[in-house]
Amino acid sequence: MSHLFGGIEAGGTKFVCVIGTDPDNILFEKRFPTTSPDETIQATIDFFNETKNEFGIEITSIGLGCFGPVDLNINSKKYGHITTTPKPGWGDTDIVSPIKNALKLPVIFDTDVNAAAIGEGKWGAGVNLENFVYFTIGTGIGAGAIINHQPVHGLIHPEMGHILLVKNPLDNYKGKCPYHANCFEGFASGPAIEERWGKPADSIHLSHPAWDMEADYIAQALCNIICTISPQKIILGGGVMQQFHLFQKIRQKTKDYLNGYIPAKIILENIDEYIVPPKLGNQAGMLGAIAMAQTIMKV
Repeated sequence: MSHLFGGIEAGGTKFVCVIGTDPDNILFEKRFPTTSPDETIQATIDFFNETKNEFGIEITSIGLGCFGPVDLNINSKKYGHITTTPKPGWGDTDIVSPIKNALKLPVIFDTDVNAAAIGEGKWGAGVNLENFVYFTIGTGIGAGAIINHQPVHGLIHPEMGHILLVKNPLDNYKGKCPYHANCFEGFASGPAIEERWGKPADSIHLSHPAWDMEADYIAQALCNIICTISPQKIILGGGVMQQFHLFQKIRQKTKDYLNGYIPAKIILENIDEYIVPPKLGNQAGMLGAIAMAQTIMKV
């Protein structure tokens, strides 16, 4: 094994740090809660230092997929910073420089959802696809778009978790997002489900009306993305999507909303193959971070 790579999935709830090369070769993995920036970044640095000092592990580079919004403009003074995140205490946090400087290694930086999309494109449900979208629906909602095999950036990066939706007529909930009254994340994230119904998603019975409402919001968002990007596949990951019974509701509701307008056989006849869970499961982000690190070596 000539080269080893580091990966960091920096999520709003937890960080995952790994060393390896691919899904079959993960040598070290550590997960820990996202607390304060100083504490969490130091725990990340400690992981790589400890594997080096105790086991003699040398890595070539690190891929870092981070919750956002983040500044990806390499010419910006704020490159490598988390910017207007609603997560308390993390706004305007430089996450790249402390890790890069402490470990003396190149760090490849992108959003956590782009990292997960990159992982699914290399080893998972997006293999051999030029264009697809990966959504994570959990503590927050975000999406990574892969177009012509590359993650989409732009003015900043896509924020599909904050597209605006039509409020369900049965929904009296005000929305969880501090920025928008009626965005996807504000209506359909895990914290929104818990606040609306008074209990976490994994405690809500399958027959509860929460799930029809959740499927409605997710389907609205997917229709907007299908009509805007026209992806070859949509992958739905994140904690909320561990409720696998949601997939069938979402698929049917998406077809209902599209109403036959998109004349694609995979949607009209085989939508079970179009809206799918991630093949890499909860490892998509960390493996995508490793795939990002490998771009330096062109592995």
